[in-house]
Amino acid sequence: MRSSEVTPKALYVRRRDFLKLGAGSAIALSWPSSGKAKIEHGPRLPEVKPNPQYALAEEKKNSFEEIASYNNFYELGTDKSDPSENAGKLRTRPWTVSVEGEVGKPRKWDIEEILKAFPIEERVYRLRCVEAWSMVIPWDGYPLAGFLRKHEPTSRAKYVAFETAVQPQMPGISGFAGIPFPYLEGLRIDEAMHPLTLLAVGLYGEALPNQDGAPVRIVVPWKYGFKSAKSIVRIRLQETQPPTTWSRYAANEYGFYANVNPVVDHPRWSQAKERRIGEFRRRETLMFNGYPEVASLYDGMDLRRFY
Repeated sequence: MRSSEVTPKALYVRRRDFLKLGAGSAIALSWPSSGKAKIEHGPRLPEVKPNPQYALAEEKKNSFEEIASYNNFYELGTDKSDPSENAGKLRTRPWTVSVEGEVGKPRKWDIEEILKAFPIEERVYRLRCVEAWSMVIPWDGYPLAGFLRKHEPTSRAKYVAFETAVQPQMPGISGFAGIPFPYLEGLRIDEAMHPLTLLAVGLYGEALPNQDGAPVRIVVPWKYGFKSAKSIVRIRLQETQPPTTWSRYAANEYGFYANVNPVVDHPRWSQAKERRIGEFRRRETLMFNGYPEVASLYDGMDLRRFY
């Protein structure tokens, strides 16, 4: 067998997850595995105020247990229940986030400073994953734009790169996850500064569970979930497009933009429909995940080429 015919390990893992969504989807997606570990609740966040502009009142929110027991977080394991079972292996204190690159005021933040930087608001966003499942999650945080403006981005800041934590006790970094670490993600500067893009520090009024990206993550609701980097330790503003883990490792399947687009299929499955965790029925996938206000960011772009 030629080496070119061998499926990369990371893609095999993704295929295995997809097969679970196929053969056993009626059970696996309607009743997500609670895992062997008890789902832990974190400390309450002070003075979280719901933002009615992002309420999604017409959609039922997923429960805390669903959100915290069915996750993609390869550093904590590749099965959907692994992150909740291994959540205790992520150490979230002490924690710092460095903001650097094309900024007038670079700075290293302690997580407690980030928690106090702005009033925290609740926003109910959809989260859509390429494996054709979705959730509705009440995230707590504040716009990433305001946080970045504190550092005075220069005119050369065209992109924002994110780097996530690597800790030696994380089970996934030993190699079986099949991708390199640290996990890298990135956005164009206009995407990062869009009012929808959130610097999230909690959900349901509580500090983020470890398996959901504690203590601080990005939420970009019109993109597939892997664009919303978890457990961030470095943010770098730069002039050139940054490498990202999946667009570098499996570029034929996961592009830099990763906008939710029902008419552009993944090479191994359709993106036209999705199943909400906790539901049996399938629903039509919405363009840009149902956030049409971001469409102007991509005027004139071929969304089949820039996927």
